Amino acid sequence: MGSSYAQVCLRCRSLLCSIPAASTWKCSTQVRHCTTVSSTASKILDGSSVFTGNHRTTQTRQRWKQQMFYYSDLSAKHLATEAKEDKFTEELSRTDVVAYRSPLSPIRDAVPVNENQISLDLDSVAEFSALEEISDEEAISISVPAVMPPASTSLRDYVDKSETLSKLVQLGVNLWKLEQRPNVGSMLLRLDFNTDVAPRLLFLKGIGVEDSRFGYIITHNPFILTESLENLQTRVNYLKSKKFSSENVASMVSRAPYLLNFSVKRLDNRLGFYQQQLKISASNTRNIVARLPRLLCGSLEPVKENLKVCEIDLGFKENEIQSIVIAVPKVLTANKRKLTQIFDLLHNTMKVPHHLITKFPQVLNTKYLRVRERHLFLEYLGKAQYDTTLPNYISLDRLVSLPDETFCTELASATLEDFYMFQKTL
Repeated sequence: MGSSYAQVCLRCRSLLCSIPAASTWKCSTQVRHCTTVSSTASKILDGSSVFTGNHRTTQTRQRWKQQMFYYSDLSAKHLATEAKEDKFTEELSRTDVVAYRSPLSPIRDAVPVNENQISLDLDSVAEFSALEEISDEEAISISVPAVMPPASTSLRDYVDKSETLSKLVQLGVNLWKLEQRPNVGSMLLRLDFNTDVAPRLLFLKGIGVEDSRFGYIITHNPFILTESLENLQTRVNYLKSKKFSSENVASMVSRAPYLLNFSVKRLDNRLGFYQQQLKISASNTRNIVARLPRLLCGSLEPVKENLKVCEIDLGFKENEIQSIVIAVPKVLTANKRKLTQIFDLLHNTMKVPHHLITKFPQVLNTKYLRVRERHLFLEYLGKAQYDTTLPNYISLDRLVSLPDETFCTELASATLEDFYMFQKTL
């Protein structure tokens, strides 16, 4: 029985020594098991006799006490070692270093985790406060997503956020002019470049408009971006049906951006008005409109007033008005006061008759000060002769078209310095 008890104790001792990482409750279980074995060992039958004796029992109890003291000492050492390892692991986790798990460290996976331990782990996560001060470098590194300004008085604030506006700027569109017009800025922001703008630009390019004119056209007429392609094509086809060449159509659209915004009916009415009012042929009508396409876009009231001024105030005949308009279509849209002022200088001061003005109608489209200064200089020199039947005749065309240096040497026979000195006396 003594040998059996010794074997059981050695087995318990080897178990504790081989697995020092076992939990305290496992050690106590083994100890209780040894106690049970020792209590039942005295009752083991050996053959037919039972081993009894107080002396043996006393010795067994003393050995059992010694073994228990030994086990309790091992348990105390194990708990101390476990506490040191837990503290070391906690220090490593605080310094964000991956802890090394020793093969001899206690196996804690099977032990349920405490709720307090979970809350401590969650609280250890670093969180930034909105009131916490940060460095300038950290502030610069913060990326803020681009957001459309909710409201602004200038399109400049939207250029970096809107693809349409940025592309229009690259095309040469003056946004500062468009933002001064009511509702134009919000209209441009609602447009999509790929679906709204690009197809219209391709259409303009297809009819012969140069790329460099896109910015000018959209700046003066942004509403062309909202016109349907079908309507634009219909108006181009109408102009071509009136025998306007493709080059003329492209030039007219480039110089009169609103041309394609008007319906076919309106364009037809305008062409009919000029042909009937001036009593000229369809060919001359196309010639006038092709050279001054804004006649189809602007109001007809200034045109009617200028025609009455030429006939009533200036005293031109119908055929003379036709010749003047065919040669210089801008007379139809010129300022009425300017037109009257330049005619008064030519006819009443310079004594140029109507038929000479009709022969050189460009003088009606010249700056008043330019004609006055040159006429007074020639008059000062005694060379102001505009009658074609008299000697030393000076053509009205050369009078207004030559540069200052050529005018002085060929018409006035003087130096440029003399002309500049004379201008200072005026």
